[in-house]
Amino acid sequence: MSFNIALTGLNAANEDLSVTSNNLANVATTGFKGSRTEFADLFASTQTGVSSAAVGNGAAVAEVAQQFTQGNIETTGNNLDLAVSGNGFFIVSNNGARNYTRDGEFQLNSAGDVVTAQGEQLMVYPPLANGKFNQGGLSPLSLTTNESAPQATSTAQITANLPANAAQPADSPFDPTDPNSYNNTTSLTVYDSLGAAHTASLYFIKGATANDWNVQLYVDGTAVGTAQALDYSSSGALTAPANGQVAFPAYTPATGAAAMNLTFDFSQTTQYGDNFGVTAVQQNGYTTGQLTGINISSAGIVQAQFTNGNSVNLGQIALANFANPQGLQEQGHATWSATNNSGAAVTGVAGSSGYGSIQSGSLEESNVDTTAALVDMITAQRDFQANAQMIQTQDQVTQSIINIRGG
Repeated sequence: MSFNIALTGLNAANEDLSVTSNNLANVATTGFKGSRTEFADLFASTQTGVSSAAVGNGAAVAEVAQQFTQGNIETTGNNLDLAVSGNGFFIVSNNGARNYTRDGEFQLNSAGDVVTAQGEQLMVYPPLANGKFNQGGLSPLSLTTNESAPQATSTAQITANLPANAAQPADSPFDPTDPNSYNNTTSLTVYDSLGAAHTASLYFIKGATANDWNVQLYVDGTAVGTAQALDYSSSGALTAPANGQVAFPAYTPATGAAAMNLTFDFSQTTQYGDNFGVTAVQQNGYTTGQLTGINISSAGIVQAQFTNGNSVNLGQIALANFANPQGLQEQGHATWSATNNSGAAVTGVAGSSGYGSIQSGSLEESNVDTTAALVDMITAQRDFQANAQMIQTQDQVTQSIINIRGG
């Protein structure tokens, strides 16, 4: 009986050593989750002819339980290195089969897809035209390297002050080559539908009546329509046009691009004091852009950044949670698959209820504590030695009994 009991202890201690050995072997494995050996005592269900204080039948390993505690997060500087701070798993696809991982060492394959070292594709919610994301379906994340298409300028806003004490220009009519025919000027760059840049110049001309001005637009030295009126109140605020919007006639560039219809917003202009000053000039067009990099926010939104200042949403990284993460089936490479015991994956996005945040340029280290694992190793070793000693002692007792009978 004692032999069998001690053998169960040897087997349990040996499995504990195996679990500890695996934990220590993966101390440097990104996204690895250590396991804990959980023991249970053995007791016969039927005991005949013995007292209520019957001896048990030894020990067994009840479960090797995975521990999904947070690992330390290390900064790497590589944008495609991702770490989840808090709850959640990255969702990856292996030829359509869904797996889940905390290992964020992602890279690009030859097709431009973001994949793991084993080639599993990172899954995201695809972007919608309204700037949101389709959370009703998942698709692989692909990083576009195409140029960003240009956008023609259609609106511009000027923040400026016109001098209240300005006098009518000495020369008339207005001539952009004659500085005595206008009071002030400013310029900005606008773009046509092909992405070509053009210089738009605004000339401000004081009217004969107090607080009245005219503004004339030239593009690349060509007049666009006629001068438009700007009227200000006695307190210096723009009164006409009422909304500050001045729509100039269409200008057809020589580049072969579509006609440009420019509307300027003068609502932020004033007429104070004796100085002319332009504080800000903004317009909504941009030229063709080259990809400069990828940005991934803490909410998992992946954006392509271009040289023209434009950014394009490529998707939002999806995360998965489980009712019982310890029920997940290990697949190796710090990857798991769902089981009946874990429950079905519940998907969502970083930062929402129940999900952690995503840190780009970082990786989650193994959650194995080396010092604690070494202590576990010593404990398991002592357990093994104690049970081995018990077998040796029982062997000596048995030998003594045999010798007595033989004598």
